[in-house]
Amino acid sequence: MTFVDHYPISLGSDDADITSHDTYITGVPLATFDRLRATDPVHWTEEADGSGFWSILRYDDALAVSRDVETFTSSGGIRLEEMDAEETQARLTMMELDPPDHTSYRRLVSKGFTRRTVESYEDVIRQLAIEVIDDALTNDEFDFVSAIAQQLPMRMLGKLLGTSDADGHKLVEWGDALLGNTDPDFTDFPVDLTDTEQFRMVPFRSPASIQIFSFAQEQAAERRKCPADDIISQLLAPTRDGRNLTDLEFNNFFTLLVAAGNDTTRYTMTHGLWSMMQHPTLWNAWKANPELTPTAVEEVLRTSAVTMHFRRTATRDIEMRGKTIKAGDKVVIWFNSANHDPEAFENPYRYDLERDPNDHMTFGRNGPHLCLGAWLARMEVRLVFEELMKRVDHFEPAGEISRLRSNFIAGIKSLPVKVVA
Repeated sequence: MTFVDHYPISLGSDDADITSHDTYITGVPLATFDRLRATDPVHWTEEADGSGFWSILRYDDALAVSRDVETFTSSGGIRLEEMDAEETQARLTMMELDPPDHTSYRRLVSKGFTRRTVESYEDVIRQLAIEVIDDALTNDEFDFVSAIAQQLPMRMLGKLLGTSDADGHKLVEWGDALLGNTDPDFTDFPVDLTDTEQFRMVPFRSPASIQIFSFAQEQAAERRKCPADDIISQLLAPTRDGRNLTDLEFNNFFTLLVAAGNDTTRYTMTHGLWSMMQHPTLWNAWKANPELTPTAVEEVLRTSAVTMHFRRTATRDIEMRGKTIKAGDKVVIWFNSANHDPEAFENPYRYDLERDPNDHMTFGRNGPHLCLGAWLARMEVRLVFEELMKRVDHFEPAGEISRLRSNFIAGIKSLPVKVVA
């Protein structure tokens, strides 16, 4: 059978605090999002340490807000954190820009992430996947995250950036500290548990950004002497208007690539395998029917929804579902809620390897902020599962999983597995 109903063993509490990082240590509280989406889909959400925000919970609304960049700007930040103008400018990346500025920045590296270009990487990525998987399978038990899911995106990111494999572990450690900036396992300065005022002018309020800046400048100096066919050299080239990025702009762009280029794909792979370990019929069906791969990968992406939300800021007063959103209000698009909206997905808690269509919002869909690495992530997920299924009969749990302490990224930090070869 190619589907299972009620794929999460638990939907969690229906009255969880969706703003609390601690809430997500036990899993995404999907029952809370279900209740709010059904009863109050444009929901005013109070914050203990912020001004509050509007939660956008239905698929159609999430899509509309994502696409309407004139009414819902990214310029105020994409996370719940509130920054003053000085902080915003110091930490600016293309994520905090709207078209046409966003488009100009995006063009600097977009040619390396088009579907056609990514398809040309397949042999390279497959070989990396084979090396990583074969190395992991020398052991009967291991942590899937550190042994496999972390390794492939890290090594592929290094190839795109033009950095060495020896630098890969530093990039992973720094990326973890950025996207895991609320988790004490990943940083000595979790933003809501310690005083991070001294880091307020660097991305993610993280000291890892300072280390990344230094590394980025070393890499830039090398490319200026000897340009290469890599993303760093592309970032150093003039924009279409003939302007070069400033050192700060380059540093922030490089930091964004490090943060986004590893963690989200890692967690997607891990969530996919964890779901199939809970429901072995899914693994068996996919393994027996490799033609399911294209739709199976999309279902892994829909159900994992690793980036749980992005924030926008209203530029004008606007009515949505009977609520008045005021200019200046924070507006938060919950992708995990949109991906489980029964008005958009029939039987949203059915994990269906043949689901088609499957227009999930895991990558932001087709708005101007569509995830730059969407095609690369799809390919990495596909190739890992293809190569695992050639070598492994199935996986069994070898211990308890641990989850990221974050209301932003739904990540499984550790997934101990036992291999049945």
